[in-house]
Amino acid sequence: MIAVREFARRRRQLMRLAGNDAIVIVPAAPERIRNNDAPYPYRQDSDFHYLSGFPEPDAVLALLPGRVPAETILFCRERDPQREAWDGPRLGPDGAVESCGLDDAFPIEDIDDILPGLIEGRSRVYYHFGRDSEFDLKLIGWIKRVQTLRGPLARAPHEFVALSHLLHDLRLYKSKDEIALMRQAATIAAEGHRRAMRATRPGLFEHQVEAELIHAFRSAGAVPSYEPIVGGGVNACVLHYRANNARLRDGDLLLIDAGAEYDCYASDITRTFPVNGRFSADQRALYEVVLAAQDAAIAQARPGKPWTAPHDAAVAVIARGLCELGLLRQSPEAAIASGSYKRFFPHKTGHWLGLDVHDVGDYRVDGEPRELEPGMVMTVEPGIYVPADTPDVEARWRGIGIRIEDDIAVTRGAPEILTFGVPRTVAEIEAHMGAPARAGL
Repeated sequence: MIAVREFARRRRQLMRLAGNDAIVIVPAAPERIRNNDAPYPYRQDSDFHYLSGFPEPDAVLALLPGRVPAETILFCRERDPQREAWDGPRLGPDGAVESCGLDDAFPIEDIDDILPGLIEGRSRVYYHFGRDSEFDLKLIGWIKRVQTLRGPLARAPHEFVALSHLLHDLRLYKSKDEIALMRQAATIAAEGHRRAMRATRPGLFEHQVEAELIHAFRSAGAVPSYEPIVGGGVNACVLHYRANNARLRDGDLLLIDAGAEYDCYASDITRTFPVNGRFSADQRALYEVVLAAQDAAIAQARPGKPWTAPHDAAVAVIARGLCELGLLRQSPEAAIASGSYKRFFPHKTGHWLGLDVHDVGDYRVDGEPRELEPGMVMTVEPGIYVPADTPDVEARWRGIGIRIEDDIAVTRGAPEILTFGVPRTVAEIEAHMGAPARAGL
């Protein structure tokens, strides 16, 4: 759990960067309707959560650097016993100040009267324009209200700056408490993957294996950090496959890409394993290439290395493996130079991870790949995919899709593998799937 003092520290950092002539405005995520009167499960906006920890919708956070007596102000719903009887308890303005360490809070119904006065006199507004068109119009209306009420004397902001320029660079570097939450999310996801491996057998449907993942996540107080991918056989070659409705066949591989979200922090794990518990010789050959590529990539996740170093290392191993196995009929150097390896490895080797599965933070700085630094967390996920309709390769390779993904924290020394708890090597996977526990599921 993130302490109140850490949320306060984040707000202070952002306000120092914004400067005393700025105002920062961050709305909470709106509730979304799934169908008719049924809402989607509520999930707070990541930036709003990062700065406040406040868990409710219908709220707006305003940061006013240098303002006396209050720099951090929240607008939120008031307590309402009648609504709380239907929807659950609310913190209300007083509870928000106490639980989130804010300077002041007001009812959200009063924002039209109060916020324009806070905006007046500030020369810059930091805000995520374009995310929510409805809120964009509200903000423009508040600024126009300053101009209307004050006339020629109005001191309305004349500059609008994307909040991401400041905030997302802060979010890229994880604190000790954030890393601890991500370890917990990884531990929960790891148990889900182990449970799914033990449950898998020919004849099941993909969604039955998915149910094992969800069981483990919810039992531990987590939710899926994204819609799980459970793809058997040729479905593993569809990078974002989500139907999860096919029957599993003896002799096929099953690719599971699934992560758990715990207290808003995500994990992201992919494993590929045989439905019947044993790799064939050809499956094993391709799997060992991907595994070696991941090992090479993880070794590059060190401070001072460019962001691209893990991907370059994985590409070198995969290109060599594809050529040695005959899927590419050229030298590894030629495969890399021409990009022909991308037929079978079409994506990058990883992405930032944190409050979002594809977390925020620039990958390039001044046109150059960003250097890795302690506190960054990334995925490492090489893969090889040979679609069934690939006529110019031997039939034995067709329809095989393999990806191996783990979550890596960059430290001052060797990278920390947060997701170490899932079987990864051929021997580990076959031993786990042959364990007595598998027969009982």
